[in-house]
Amino acid sequence: MAAPAQPKKIVAPTVSQINAEFVTQLACKYWAPHIKKKSPFDIKVIEEIYEKEIVKSRFAIRKIMLLEFSQYLENYLWMNYSPEVSSKAYLMSICCMVNEKFRENVPAWETFKKKPDHFPFFFKCILKAALAETDGEFSLHEQTLLLLFLDHCFNSLEVDLIRSQVQQLISLPMWMGLQPARLELELKKTPKLRKFWNLIKKNDEKMDPEAREQAYQERRFLSRLIQKFISVLKSIPLSEPVTMDKVHYCERFIELMIDLEALLPTRRWFNTILDDSHLLVHCYLSSLVHREEDGHLFSQLLDMLKFYTGFEINDQTGNALTENEMTTIHYDRITSLQRAAFAHFPELYDFALSNVAEVDARDSLVKFFGPLSSNTLHQVASYLCLLPTLPKNEDTTFDKEFLLELLVSRHERRISQIQQLNQMPLYPTEKIIWDENIVPTEYYSGEGCLALPKLNLQFLTLHDYLLRNFNLFRLESTYEIRQDIEDSVSRMKPWQSEYGGVVFGGWARMAQPIVAFTVVEVAKPNIGENWPTRVRADVTINLNVRDHIKDEWEGLRKHDVCFLITVRPTKPYGTKFDRRRPFIEQVGLVYVRGCEIQGMLDDKGRVIEDGPEPRPNLRGESRTFRVFLDPNQYQQDMTNTIQNGAEDVYDTFNVIMRRKPKENNFKAVLETIRNLMNTDCVVPDWLHDIILGYGDPSSAHYSKMPNQIATLDFNDTFLSIEHLKASFPGHNVKVTVSDPALQIPPFRITFPVRSGKGKKRKDADGEEDDTEEAKTLIVEPHVIPNRGPYPYNQPKRNTIQFTHTQIEAIRAGMQPGLTMVVGPPGTGKTDVAVQIISNIYHNFPEQRTLIVTHSNQALNQLFEKIMALDIDERHLLRLGHGEEELETEKDFSRYGRVNYVLARRIELLEEVKRLQKSLGVPGDASYTCETAGYFFLYQVMSRWEEYMSRVKNSGTACPDAAPDAAQVATFFPFHEYFANAPQPIFKGRSYEEDMEIAEGCFRHIKKIFTQLEEFRASELLRSGLDRSKYLLVKEAKIIAMTCTHAALKRHDLVKLGFKYDNILMEEAAQILEIETFIPLLLQNPQDGFSRLKRWIMIGDHHQLPPVIKNMAFQKYSNMEQSLFTRFVRVGVPTVDLDAQGRARASLCNLYNWRYKNLGNLPHVQLLPEFSTANAGLLYDFQLINVEDFQGVGESEPNPYFYQNLGEAEYVVALFMYMCLLGYPADKISILTTYNGQKHLIRDIINRRCGNNPLIGRPNKVTTVDRFQGQQNDYILLSLVRTRAVGHLRDVRRLVVAMSRARLGLYIFARVSLFQNCFELTPAFSQLTARPLHLHIIPTEPFPTSRKALPSPALLLPELQTLDHARSVAVFFQLQSSLFCSFHWMKCPRDLGNFNKQTVL
Repeated sequence: MAAPAQPKKIVAPTVSQINAEFVTQLACKYWAPHIKKKSPFDIKVIEEIYEKEIVKSRFAIRKIMLLEFSQYLENYLWMNYSPEVSSKAYLMSICCMVNEKFRENVPAWETFKKKPDHFPFFFKCILKAALAETDGEFSLHEQTLLLLFLDHCFNSLEVDLIRSQVQQLISLPMWMGLQPARLELELKKTPKLRKFWNLIKKNDEKMDPEAREQAYQERRFLSRLIQKFISVLKSIPLSEPVTMDKVHYCERFIELMIDLEALLPTRRWFNTILDDSHLLVHCYLSSLVHREEDGHLFSQLLDMLKFYTGFEINDQTGNALTENEMTTIHYDRITSLQRAAFAHFPELYDFALSNVAEVDARDSLVKFFGPLSSNTLHQVASYLCLLPTLPKNEDTTFDKEFLLELLVSRHERRISQIQQLNQMPLYPTEKIIWDENIVPTEYYSGEGCLALPKLNLQFLTLHDYLLRNFNLFRLESTYEIRQDIEDSVSRMKPWQSEYGGVVFGGWARMAQPIVAFTVVEVAKPNIGENWPTRVRADVTINLNVRDHIKDEWEGLRKHDVCFLITVRPTKPYGTKFDRRRPFIEQVGLVYVRGCEIQGMLDDKGRVIEDGPEPRPNLRGESRTFRVFLDPNQYQQDMTNTIQNGAEDVYDTFNVIMRRKPKENNFKAVLETIRNLMNTDCVVPDWLHDIILGYGDPSSAHYSKMPNQIATLDFNDTFLSIEHLKASFPGHNVKVTVSDPALQIPPFRITFPVRSGKGKKRKDADGEEDDTEEAKTLIVEPHVIPNRGPYPYNQPKRNTIQFTHTQIEAIRAGMQPGLTMVVGPPGTGKTDVAVQIISNIYHNFPEQRTLIVTHSNQALNQLFEKIMALDIDERHLLRLGHGEEELETEKDFSRYGRVNYVLARRIELLEEVKRLQKSLGVPGDASYTCETAGYFFLYQVMSRWEEYMSRVKNSGTACPDAAPDAAQVATFFPFHEYFANAPQPIFKGRSYEEDMEIAEGCFRHIKKIFTQLEEFRASELLRSGLDRSKYLLVKEAKIIAMTCTHAALKRHDLVKLGFKYDNILMEEAAQILEIETFIPLLLQNPQDGFSRLKRWIMIGDHHQLPPVIKNMAFQKYSNMEQSLFTRFVRVGVPTVDLDAQGRARASLCNLYNWRYKNLGNLPHVQLLPEFSTANAGLLYDFQLINVEDFQGVGESEPNPYFYQNLGEAEYVVALFMYMCLLGYPADKISILTTYNGQKHLIRDIINRRCGNNPLIGRPNKVTTVDRFQGQQNDYILLSLVRTRAVGHLRDVRRLVVAMSRARLGLYIFARVSLFQNCFELTPAFSQLTARPLHLHIIPTEPFPTSRKALPSPALLLPELQTLDHARSVAVFFQLQSSLFCSFHWMKCPRDLGNFNKQTVL
């Protein structure tokens, strides 16, 4: 197998190089934002830059990066653009900048939105340039860039400015580009379209000639572009040298076609144009496809285009086509061909009279049509409206090969997409793993296109949605598998032995040489399939390794995935491995196949099953594992061996590799997605179109749902009636009781009724009803029934005073439909989520809620808060690993809940026994739940009913007399049972009060027996597994799991009959698109409909997205886009929480510009911790400039492993200084933007202060990405980079970095680099407004009473200013004096002495 070429990494220029650049000098003169006196606009500057810097460097990314980073587009190009100054250089410069922004993954259209006037003219110029002759003014390379720009436009339909221009190219009038006969055929198929077409023609007649000509140009643009592409494609020879510009142009063009076909708005009319152009036929017959190296990517892209052109969808309606409908379309096509043959072509009679199944295979069609002449083939095609009619006595201009392929490819039988998917192996092989076009290396620069699906705003059908996600998830897993294989195999050092065999000179923890491999079972295929149902093999290895590694291998569990590898090294013994050279060449890797562990075999050859029983001790070092092979892959390999004489792959394996369990769940997720595609995915009707990205994005909002609920019980949401009124500004609140003493929570609220499909009632003129009545809320206070006399009977209450936007989020979450809550840092997302869960639990006790989060940590935080609310813990269940991290003594896992039920059952039966004794009833009523039930029915209920009749009848003897409160206590039958409750039980103040207490006591008793009835199943079900399943399916009302667990266990949950009504997703913006979708389908539909009623998604798309390790999948395929983010982009309504309570107001200002109206809660201004200054530090936040340390800035010992020793030393020194002033070490966290710096800082801490009890270690030393969702009082942040901004340019990472600190944020960075970055300007303009050297007050211990002031420097004579050159040395001088004074810091009475004695 040919080794793939190693792509080169793009090296970013240093700051000094940037400053020396010609571009930078021009920027400083004309457009740099920090320059106050700028020279006037000069068009010659743009011409000069384009010719000298861009064209001359062959469009080098480094030059374009430099220009884009200098804000060339924002501050010079577009600001000064107008039709008068438009030129080729101007157009191309703008296109290059926009393309670079997309490559860098930063917002590209913001500048155009601010000044949209000239965009239509600019766009028309681009269209004209894209159609220019290749040997004319625009070169082919430039036109390739124009294609890329157009592709970005077509993929940005959510931007109004772009959509308004693009729509003119892809609407129905574009059918002007069809040949007349084809147009007539299409209009006949859909009668409605003829009306529209006639209307278009009428409108065209009314237009003036110039406007009509312009419209015609736009409508025919894509047709003419296709013809231009075909001419370029035909100019590529089969074997002679070809310029790569032509190849890249063809690749980019096919990418554009794929993107147009993969979106319904662009596909609807364009697919017919594409079909009429016969583009695919031209491509498959082209020389480029047959050029093995140059045409490899082109061929892969072409296969993707072929897939989408034949996609199973009705282009006009957008409805997915079933397999039967696709078969009908195929039959219609071939029978129309047979009718044409029968009527007009006698030489095709045999074909016309054959049955369809006999003639629709490719070989059969070639047999019938191959002998025909070119003219006859043309006539057949023209009869089917595929080509223009051939004039009489003229020969066709088309090749016979083209005509034959046109007819055959159109009419051959195709395998259905679902069949293709089911026949696809789930494990990657060596052909996929090292194919750079579909699994690029980590050095992917974003320059070229790839044969990968993209996740954008819209999808054709649910099948398309799942398939794209399936392919991307599979390939992302493949990238990680490749890294593991390369690491393990290279550690084993395979060399060629003297006799030609393989010898391993090293060892790897995760891989072992195979001693023996045997296929032991190939099961028969299922009916209708051609692959075996099961293939099993035995793999024997010799575990002559350390005990803990041996335990890891023996601990391989059922369903763990391993990889079988064949290496045939050609390098002699002792050859060194060079990681910079291609891996396959060096190790001689030949084959890779996946397998799934069934289990390890015992001495008798039987599989050792996983279970509670201890595993047998096996003698010796040899171990044999039974594995499942992929049946599809096995069938393909065996077919290749038999038909082509290839070697048997399964006789060659010599290495087995395992992977870490946490990273090895890809197969289970892929199987889940494939199973979903094989079943009817029943998504609720109100969600279907929104998931695909179509229709009204607000249609699933509760205000538009037909089943909106008028009256809701808000339970303990409101703290008072004043809180309630403040929560609904602009509404008139009417309370049903006038007595202020009775206006206390809980409240039921009746909202304005909406008529029809959730729409507001309209008056006679059709205007929305905004009357007083429509804004009136009816509030009804109600009393929660007494639950019993014990203190623990009192309900737990919410203590948080929610803001009005939080209340709107809670209200929306309680209503049916889709609720999207955007929660900026510190705005109480988790509190809102917990309150929604609690309110649903109390309002709809029969419904079940599924909680899904991205991480175990978030799930545990959520669960800990749920437990603090009024929710019965027997209804809580936590699935998956991670429940052991819950900071509680209670176990909410499945088996933990089983144990809780069994223990609780015993407790309750003891209570029954006590009750029985107190009533003097003989027998053993507390033996089982069943006997307790009979006891309640015959003994307890009879006494209660008798008591109620006596108490209520006592007042009937004298109707005018008030009921006697004393009799409530006198006749009460359960005094003895409640003797251990706080006394007296009855207050004797009023009959009503005592009666409510009596009923509360009975409710307490009744609840005991209700719970026992629910626990009765645990007596009948004997095994822990059965009991846990019963709890999951019947008992639990709130079930929590991570999105990964949901994806892994979907099959098991559906099989169990798991049901739920509501889903709440926390951290929704951090969850992969497919892992967000799968939890919607963890249950079988009821009568063909989903029972899902609510979907609440809470997240923040302005913070970091899901982690995608491979840059190509992240950037090119947009795999990092979460479903939450896509919904926001589509325009689904959101509730934006707008008050934060985490950080000082000054710190909040560093990131609140990214959100809508984000303000501060009152306590941020009032609490002492927020109003007090940070001891020993002048400012509450500061950006500290760090120049080169010992002549070095950033370093990169390994690819992407960035370090900066100067910043690391400075950060640690400040940490030590703070600890010596008295700051608790656990209140300080050190963050950085790169893993390399994290490890360096940890090393320095270990060396400097890790073992020093006076200083200790910070709470965390980690990366910004890892710290998302966490916070600390003081954050020390190292930005590391000194050459290029790097991935901090992603504003989402900046938001996370700026929002982790509550009280103090100190950032160490190269200021000259970061202050010029356009995307970071709002934060860095505030940071650079303060001094760039650290300001400290070494005489001030922690805590301080000094107030935080806006301009503190004026008031503090003892201030010290540290620049980088002396900072670390000064800090270490401070240590000695602070160590001496440490005991004063710990004794408040000696603080005065400390101030006097500490010196710098």
